[in-house]
Amino acid sequence: MPDVKKFLCVSCPVGCSLSVTVEGTKVISVEGNTCPLGEKYAHSEVANPVRTFTSTVRVRGGSLPVCPVRSKTPLPLSRVFDVTREVAKLTAEPPIEVGSTLIENVCGTGVDIVASRSLPKR
Repeated sequence: MPDVKKFLCVSCPVGCSLSVTVEGTKVISVEGNTCPLGEKYAHSEVANPVRTFTSTVRVRGGSLPVCPVRSKTPLPLSRVFDVTREVAKLTAEPPIEVGSTLIENVCGTGVDIVASRSLPKR
């Protein structure tokens, strides 16, 4: 029996409210999108939802006590809490350059955690 899921499309600035009829992980129909990106977003959100991860890590001896980080590419939504716990364990040592990898292949996802800003030593 089909099920209707509601999503807010984030593919463009419009932010359409989508009604997606699904059977399991198969999309039957998408309504509410005002551009083709909404349908593509609905299919990916049903089959394999991903998110860009952002957080901060502690820094020892830096000009600031924390450094912002993000995932280099989106990671599986189902792994966000595992990644959060792993990133919380990290204390980085400066100097840190924007884009430098702080954790490779975090939690076996194939995604790296990188610095979002440069941070010199104190």
